[in-house]
Amino acid sequence: MAQLSPYLTFNGNCRDAMDFYQACIGGELSVMRVADSAMKDQSPAEIQECVMHSRLEAGEIVFMASDTLGRGELIRGNGTTLCIIGRTKAEIQDLFAKLAEGGTISQPLIEAFFGTYGELTDKFGVNWMFQADPA
Repeated sequence: MAQLSPYLTFNGNCRDAMDFYQACIGGELSVMRVADSAMKDQSPAEIQECVMHSRLEAGEIVFMASDTLGRGELIRGNGTTLCIIGRTKAEIQDLFAKLAEGGTISQPLIEAFFGTYGELTDKFGVNWMFQADPA
């Protein structure tokens, strides 16, 4: 079966964002700067320190990200949300608290008919949704 992994784009602060997500979620983070890639000689000096590609893998959570690399203006929209479905309420509470640091909580964690639920936008403008089954 194929795997779907979200890919995030940042405007020069990808490394900061991915370090933050690793601190919150844990896992293995790999980061390649433009300066460390085969494209370094063909790339302008102003993007050499930008992230060409990164990947964070923490158990079943896998996502990737990069900086815009001069591909135009980054416009954050409200059409994409990363959803973390936890195994326990405690797991969701911990991740919610960490990712909320410096961000905006739009729906504090509540007990809904389908389980624990909450939403926030982190300090990098990424939307997150959290859910844990009541069982």
